[in-house]
Amino acid sequence: MADEQLFTARKEFVKRVSPDIILQLLDDLLHDRVLNDGEKNFVIEQHKSTADRARCLIDIVRNKGRKANEKLISRLSERDFNLYEELNLDPAPASQPQLPAPSPSLPQQEACSVSSELLLCSEQFKRELLEKDASSIYTPKEKADRKRWALLINNVKFDRKSMLRRGAEKDEESMEKLLKALDYKVEKHTDLSAQAIDETVKKFSQREEHLQSDSTFVVIMSHGKRDAICGIHYDPVREVDLFSIDNIFEHLNNQNCVGLRGKPKVIVIQACRGDESGSILVSDSAPKSTSALEDDGFKKTLKEKDFSCFMSCTPGTESYRDEEKGTFFIQQLVGTINAHAKKDHIEELFRKVRKHFEDFNMCSNMQMPVLDRMSMANHFYLFPGL
Repeated sequence: MADEQLFTARKEFVKRVSPDIILQLLDDLLHDRVLNDGEKNFVIEQHKSTADRARCLIDIVRNKGRKANEKLISRLSERDFNLYEELNLDPAPASQPQLPAPSPSLPQQEACSVSSELLLCSEQFKRELLEKDASSIYTPKEKADRKRWALLINNVKFDRKSMLRRGAEKDEESMEKLLKALDYKVEKHTDLSAQAIDETVKKFSQREEHLQSDSTFVVIMSHGKRDAICGIHYDPVREVDLFSIDNIFEHLNNQNCVGLRGKPKVIVIQACRGDESGSILVSDSAPKSTSALEDDGFKKTLKEKDFSCFMSCTPGTESYRDEEKGTFFIQQLVGTINAHAKKDHIEELFRKVRKHFEDFNMCSNMQMPVLDRMSMANHFYLFPGL
């Protein structure tokens, strides 16, 4: 049995494994879903010597059962075959990891058809839709008369090297391509502190171009806590360098962002919101008051209105990423918009993404995207190509 093999080999493994192999095994087992981010960080941050890290790693895995034990043995054979042989470990029997590794074909499952290219809307569909139900739809500006801008922030490299978000560049590439195809000019930033994120969102909210726009997207991708985004200087011990998601709504609301008043504002957040299994839900906090006086003083309007915030996972849970293909959430979201935006409004597009995660059994108990703080009164159609 694999657990007996690891117990027998434990003493020599602790004594002989190298620091580099420990780090590689931690990355491998995180990828294989044997470890979560919290366990990986605990091994690195709470244990300074190589021996202590090795001892902690092998004990955590041994307590996870046969499949996890087999995966560690298999990964050790790939990373250091000489040590693997010297420890007299048998080849691990063929089996699936305790939690399946991300599949490169994940975004292509039949549960929700996707496309790698944006499919365009027809003039006829747009015309008939507006004629039939214009009062329930956010009115788009004509392409020649509008100036659409989107904000894209992607944190990849952090002060703590263990927090490197491998594969996040793929998400950035996919999302930027989509936004440009939807006729948004993209203001892009990489590797920002929490303060820099706040300043960037605030500055973006004051763009004069918003007056000629009919909508916007704000996409932020990073590590995260329940209601916050980690800046690149994040310290898990002192809990510093955190950007509150509330600030996005504060900067872009009707009081502070006149240019986007009454216009759809789509917020997309790709980040973990905790370290629990995706099958456990955590309640949201109570919303603040939403009424305020407009700057002109003549009429009242809702302070927070026309938002749709789509988050990669439920409160308290993790969001998963393939180190080569990018995050499950962003890749599925982009593929779904590409395939269905030609006829579906944004809320239906988000529903299709959630349906994929519900139907596809690899993800059903791992991660569920959630629509948060939805305050759009009308349907928002992207009308790609028009």
